[in-house]
Amino acid sequence: MKVDERGFEDAIEAALLAAGYLKSVPSHFDPVQGLDTAELFAFIGATQITEWEMLLARYGNDPDAAQRGFAKRLAAELDARGTVEVLRRGVVDLGVTIRLAFFQPAHGLTPELQELYAANRVSVTRQLAYEPGSTKTLDMVLFVNGIPTATAELKNPLTNQSVEHAIGQYRSDRDPANITLARRALVHFAVDPDRVAMTTKLAGQATQFLPFNLGQAGGAGNPPNPAGHRSAYLWERVWARDAWMDLLARFIHVERPSQGTPAARRAAERVVFPRFHQWDAVLALETHAREHRAGHSYLVQHSAGSGKSNTIAWTAHRLSSLHDDSNQKVFDKVVVITDRVVLDRQLQETIYQFEHTRGVVVKIDKDSTQLAEALAGEQARIIVTTLQKFPFVLDKIAGLPARQYAVIVDEAHSSQTGEAAKDLRLALGASDETELTAAEAEDAGFIAEAIDPVEEALAKAVGARGRQANLSFFAFTATPKARTLEMFGTLDPETGKYQPFHLYSMRQAVEEGFILDVLANYVTYQTYWRIEKAVENDPTYEAPKARRAIARFVSLHPSNLAQKAEIVVEHFRTHTASKISRQAKAMVVTSSRLHAVRYKQAIDAYIAKRGYVDLAALVAFSGRVIDEHDLSYSEAGMNGFPESQTAERFATSDYQVLIVAEKFQTGFDQPLLHTMYVDKVLTGLNAVQTLSRLNRIHPNKADTFVLDFRNETEDIVKAFEPYYGRTVAPPTDPNLLFDTRRRLDDFDVLRPEEIEATVALLLAGDTKSHGKVYAALDPAVERFTSLVEEDRLAFKDALDRFVRTYSFLSQVVAFGDSKLERDYTYCRALAARLRDAATVERLDLGTEVELTHLKTEMTFEGSLSLDADSGEVKTIFGEGRGAKADPQLEHLSEIVDELNERFGLDLDERDQLLFDQFEETWAADPQVVDQARSNTLENFRLVFDHRFIDTVVSRMDENEAIFKRILDDEEFRQVLMDLYARRVYRKARRLTGER
Repeated sequence: MKVDERGFEDAIEAALLAAGYLKSVPSHFDPVQGLDTAELFAFIGATQITEWEMLLARYGNDPDAAQRGFAKRLAAELDARGTVEVLRRGVVDLGVTIRLAFFQPAHGLTPELQELYAANRVSVTRQLAYEPGSTKTLDMVLFVNGIPTATAELKNPLTNQSVEHAIGQYRSDRDPANITLARRALVHFAVDPDRVAMTTKLAGQATQFLPFNLGQAGGAGNPPNPAGHRSAYLWERVWARDAWMDLLARFIHVERPSQGTPAARRAAERVVFPRFHQWDAVLALETHAREHRAGHSYLVQHSAGSGKSNTIAWTAHRLSSLHDDSNQKVFDKVVVITDRVVLDRQLQETIYQFEHTRGVVVKIDKDSTQLAEALAGEQARIIVTTLQKFPFVLDKIAGLPARQYAVIVDEAHSSQTGEAAKDLRLALGASDETELTAAEAEDAGFIAEAIDPVEEALAKAVGARGRQANLSFFAFTATPKARTLEMFGTLDPETGKYQPFHLYSMRQAVEEGFILDVLANYVTYQTYWRIEKAVENDPTYEAPKARRAIARFVSLHPSNLAQKAEIVVEHFRTHTASKISRQAKAMVVTSSRLHAVRYKQAIDAYIAKRGYVDLAALVAFSGRVIDEHDLSYSEAGMNGFPESQTAERFATSDYQVLIVAEKFQTGFDQPLLHTMYVDKVLTGLNAVQTLSRLNRIHPNKADTFVLDFRNETEDIVKAFEPYYGRTVAPPTDPNLLFDTRRRLDDFDVLRPEEIEATVALLLAGDTKSHGKVYAALDPAVERFTSLVEEDRLAFKDALDRFVRTYSFLSQVVAFGDSKLERDYTYCRALAARLRDAATVERLDLGTEVELTHLKTEMTFEGSLSLDADSGEVKTIFGEGRGAKADPQLEHLSEIVDELNERFGLDLDERDQLLFDQFEETWAADPQVVDQARSNTLENFRLVFDHRFIDTVVSRMDENEAIFKRILDDEEFRQVLMDLYARRVYRKARRLTGER
C-alpha cells in the first residue's frame, strides 16, 4: 500500500471517476490560454452541433481556424468577464452564441434540458503543468468542459506533510498572477487526510485560507470517518459531479464594488465560495422542504461571523425555485423579513448573477399597498420587507390567491414571536378554508343566529396563531432565546427539548478564526466607596429603594465618572490606540442615557484638561435626556451632527471612542472595534450580544479587550455558556397561561362586561371609536391607581406576564379559546394604557448623602474560558407571585453603614478627620460662603481650587505625607477638590437658606 502523496491522489481520483467524473489528459491543457481544448470541443460537439456548424461557416469552413479562433475568443471572454459569468451565460463569437455549460433544471418537465445537463464533461486532471515553460504542476484540477474551476494541493501527514504545507506551497510557490490560478480557477483547496482549507484568491504570503471542515464535537476539525479519510466528505460530497455543477450554478457569486472605474471595480472583485456550514445548511433546508413541503419551521443557529447574509441569500433563491419530486412548485413566494439594508442589496446582486433577471427580488420600501401588490403579483418571487409592515397589509389582501409561502426571518428573536408575527400569519395564512367551513355550517342550519362579528374576529385571530399548513418559517440567529427555539426549533424526541435544525457554533467559529474570542482578554475593576449622611435627622426609607438610589447617586457622581473617564482615556491611549495598525476603536457601554451624557462630558473634560489631540469621543442614545438641572441633551446636540451620521462618522479616523446607552449594543458591525469599557450590569443574552460587538475579524486585528467596571467574571461566563455550543430549550408548560390569567383576578381590576365592550370597540377598527376605547379602559385604570404601590407593581407584572405568555404560547399550542383571545386583546390594550403610569417613583437621595471616599482598582485580569458543548435556555413565565411583605424600613444611617461595609474603602480615619477640619475652616470663612452664595458651582470651583491649595500648603507641617500626596498626585488632588468644592458649596448655601 502506498502511503505517500501519490497514494492519496490515487484514492481521490478513483473515488471521483467511480462517481461519474471523466479523466482528462494533462498534455491536452494549453497553459497559455488556460484551457483544455480537447474537453472543450468534445463538449461543444456533443451539445451544440448546429451552432458550431454556423460558427464553422463564418470561419470559412476551416475547422482548425474555427477552433483556434473560438479558443482565443473564449480565453478573452474569461479574462474580461470571469469564469462564473462565462459558464452561466456562454460566449458570442462572430454572432453565434456558444454555451459553455448546461445546468440542471429546477424540475424534470423538460427532458431535453436534462440530456444537455448530462452531456457536461466534468473531469479531473492530476499533476497538471499549468505554467508555460515550467515543470511546476498542480496535484489535482477539476475541469468543467475544458475550463479549470478548482485546483488542489494534496499532502499526507504520514510523510510529514500536512494541510499547512499545502497552504505554504500556494503562498510561496504559486504565482498569483498565473492565468490558470488567477483568471480561471474559482477556488483553491489545501487538503490532507484530516483537514481541508480553501481560498478564492491567491495573493502570495497575504493569501487568506479559510477552514472548510465539518466541525468536531462542536469545535474545529473533522470527526473520525470509519469508512476512510476524515476529509473524504470533500470529494464524496462537495466535489461530487451534481454537487459541483450546482455550486457553479447557484452558489458561487462575485462581489463587485458599486463605485470606481470599471478597471478598479474589476480589480477589486471577490469570488464568494460558500463555507462548508453554509453549503450544508442550505442544502439541508432545501432537502427537507422538498420532501415535506410547506408547514414547517426551521431554526438555523449560526454564530456571528458565519456569513448569515449569504446563507440567507442562497436559501431564498433556492426556495424560490424549489420543486418537489412530482415537479410541483413547493413555494409560490419567499418573504425575507429583515431590518438590514445591506441584506436587500446582497439579495438583489447575488440572485441577479444566478438568473440575470430583474424583478425577481422586490424590496418593500414604500407602504403596505406595495407589499400587498408584491404578494398578489406573479413577477416577484422574493419579497424583502420588515415585520412591522405586516399588520397594515391585512385589509389589502382579501383577494389574495391561496399560495404557499416560505418566510425567512433574519436574526430571529422574541420580536418574531409576538403580535406582529400573528399578523403575518393572518396575512399569509390559509384562513379562507376556515371561513368557508363557518359559512357552510350556517347554510346547513347548524348556526341558529348570525355570527357575532366580534367573536368572528377573535376566532380568526385564534386560527391565525400556531402553525399554518401553507407557511414554512426559516429563522436565522446566533443566540436563540428559549421562545425562539420553541417557535422555530426541532423537538428532539430523545431529550424532549427543542434544538436548532442546523448548527454552526460560537466555539467552532472562534476555533476556525471566523470570529475573535471576546473573553480571551478580560479585566474587571471594582469601585470602592464610602458615603455619609448630609442631613442632621435620620429619616427612614424602604431599604431596597434606598440602596438603588444611593448606588445611582454614586454611579453618577462627578468624582466617580472622572476616575473612570481617566481610566478609559489613559487605557485607550496606552494599550488600544496602537492596535489594528493604529486604527482601533473602543466602545463605552453605560447603564442609562443620563450616564451616557455624563460619560461624554467627563471624557471630553479629561481630554481637554490633558490637551490630547489624538482622541475624540461620540455618544449615542435615543431621544432627549433632561438632567437634574432641567438641562436637555440629545445625541445630535452633543455630537454636533445628525444622529443618522453617528455610525458613519465613528468609522472615520476623526473619532476613536463611542459612548452608548442601548444603541449600537446589538447588530452593530464595526471590525475596527477592539476594546469595550463596560459600566453596566450585563445579564444573559444581553451580555453575549453586547460583548460580541468586538468579535468581528479584520486583517490586522489579532485580539480584543474588555475592561468591565460592573460585572463579575463568573456571571459573564454563565451568560455565554448556553450559546457557546448547541443551544436547547425544554417545552413550556401550557398551563402557565391559565395560571397567569387567573393571577389577574386576585386584584379585582378586570371586569368581564368591560372586557367585552372594550374588545368590541378595538376590533371595530373605527377611528371614531378611539375616544370610546380610552373611556372604556378608564374604570380599570382608576381601580389600578387606587391599589397600594406593592399591589400596583404586582398587578402590572402579572398583566405583562399574561400578555407575553399568551402572545407566545398561542403560537405553539392550539388553545382554540376565543375567551382567552378576548382577554388577551383587552389586557394588551390595558398594559399599553398603564405603560406610562407612575407605578414606582424613583427615590432621589442626592441631597441627603455625600460621597466621602472613592477608589477604583483592578480585581481580575486574564482569560474567561468556555468549554460547554451545549447549553439550555428556558422560557420562564410562572405566575410571579411572591409572598407579600411590608416594605422593609430602615434608618438612613443604617443603610449608609451597610453600604459602606459592603463597598467601602479602608482608608485611614485620620485622613478623613484632617479633611473634615479643612472643610469646617472653609465653611466658616465668610468670603468662601459669599462666593458660594453668589455663584454657580462651576464658577465657585474657579476660586475654591486656589483656596484649597493655599490651605493645604499652610498646613503642610502637620501631616507631611498626606500633603505631599496632594501636591504630587494630580489625580488624588483633583478628586479631593471635586469632592470638597461640592461639600463646601452645598454647606455654605444651606447656611444662607439657598439650594
